[in-house]
Amino acid sequence: MSDLLFDLTLTDEQRMTRDSVQRFAAAEMTATAHAADEAATTPGGFYEKTLEMGLSLMPIPEALGGAGMSRSPVSNVLNAEDLSQGDLSMALGCLSPLAFVNTVIDQGNESQKEKYLPLFCGESFVPATIAFMEPRATFEPTELQTSARREGEGFVLNGKKTMVPLGLDAQILLVIAELEGEGPAAFIVDGETEGLVREEERHMGLRTIQVAGLAFNDVALPAEALLGEGTFDLQRFLDLSRIGLCALAVGTCQAVLDYVTEYCNERVAFGEPITNRQSVAFMIADIAIELDAMRLMTWRAASLAERGEDFHEQAYLAKVFCADHAMEIGTNGVQLLGGHGFCREHPVEMWYRNLRAIGILEGAVSV
Repeated sequence: MSDLLFDLTLTDEQRMTRDSVQRFAAAEMTATAHAADEAATTPGGFYEKTLEMGLSLMPIPEALGGAGMSRSPVSNVLNAEDLSQGDLSMALGCLSPLAFVNTVIDQGNESQKEKYLPLFCGESFVPATIAFMEPRATFEPTELQTSARREGEGFVLNGKKTMVPLGLDAQILLVIAELEGEGPAAFIVDGETEGLVREEERHMGLRTIQVAGLAFNDVALPAEALLGEGTFDLQRFLDLSRIGLCALAVGTCQAVLDYVTEYCNERVAFGEPITNRQSVAFMIADIAIELDAMRLMTWRAASLAERGEDFHEQAYLAKVFCADHAMEIGTNGVQLLGGHGFCREHPVEMWYRNLRAIGILEGAVSV
């Protein structure tokens, strides 16, 4: 069991970063999330403000204009957790460019790092994203139907993707496809490429980001569009993404717990706070217990990834557990508010809708 032990002590740098991210989430996300969800759009200038945190800048080498910090799955998990406590939907939008950067750093070649990473070191937000999920009921992450074939010196890409964060506006896309006869591959696609068709998608949750469906109709790509030198490590990509999704679930569930605890302590019925009723108090306690389990499983998987150890099993178990209990916590949050849980002036129903996406999403954010 010693290989499952991990240190919960944060470094000074992680604590300072958490303070900064938590302040940003409270001021720029929690305060605007309800209005943004109602309007189904991200607040104007929001993504430009995220540049102050430098999340995409941190893992980029100094020689390419970045901060030159080692990629840290644990730090990325903490950031995702804190951002999603402000709002899961906007947090996913914040982290989509970082997911692109992390994957290029992890599996790209040197020329690709030199070409693309400096783009994220400027003073403007670069909308980049990963297109992975496909629009079919039997979607299996390891059996992609989006295909690519070699043609001449380059490739031709065909297929459809769905639930792509920032999909309507992304300038750069990393498209995961099956390369004929060779296995899974990732392709860097420019947003202006001919044959790329975007379509807005509307879902019950994630309303504030430009979630889109993408179609690739005989999209011609140059040889250098293929990420890396060999076969794309799809399993590693999936596992890192699952850890990131778990962190988003943890942050949102923390917001649910904080809100329902305060609400139930202040809600008076029959002359006393409703938390005096065991049925209410036990439900809140269950949320806290499940949330701690979600957090510890997520941190353990991230810790193994950071140490360079095998983390596949822990990432999978965390994803299954978090997807199941995130929906339960969202449901119980609505239940604890009674009739108010059904009203849109309280944020719990929004958190419930967003948390439903955790069990569906794959490949959206990579730590």
